[in-house]
Amino acid sequence: MTDPLTARLAATVHAARTSRGLSAVALAEQSGVSRAMIGKIERGDVQPTAALLARLSAALGMTLSELIARAEGDERRLVRAAEQPVWVDPETGYRRRAVSPAGGRPLELVEVELPPGAEVPLAAGTYTFLHQQIWVLDGQLRFHEGTEVHELAAGDCLQLGPAADCVFVNPGPLPCRYLVALVKRAT
Repeated sequence: MTDPLTARLAATVHAARTSRGLSAVALAEQSGVSRAMIGKIERGDVQPTAALLARLSAALGMTLSELIARAEGDERRLVRAAEQPVWVDPETGYRRRAVSPAGGRPLELVEVELPPGAEVPLAAGTYTFLHQQIWVLDGQLRFHEGTEVHELAAGDCLQLGPAADCVFVNPGPLPCRYLVALVKRAT
């Protein structure tokens, strides 16, 4: 049985794709996600990983937060901590909390908790239209940005450079908690 958020994500991905006049094949080509996997996601047969959702949202011209906020159907200006949507990657345990109200564009704040030893890769295409900064709140974060590796500790803040394939790694024995601040770049 599909959980409610997976079902809403399925409907949201399908609605975003069709509203843009994209076929599943076209979305597959733009996102690098197979047509078969897109079908499974849109039917709610699978709970997509962070990497898959990031690739789909980017191909649809949205941030991951926008995609999740649409699935939540939330347009409030104030979101209490207990009401902020949380999504957990079924593969890595990566926990993502949308801190900003859904209507708070253009700035988005996202809190992430990365379990010890977890690695989350994201392709450059998933954030080419974003300006991002990462502020480590607790723990250690090893951030691979293309060929450059940044070792970050609590209190460190990194402004991302030009889009490159990246990997978020928690090399420490404790969870790493960090805040991502992102703004869409002017097109």
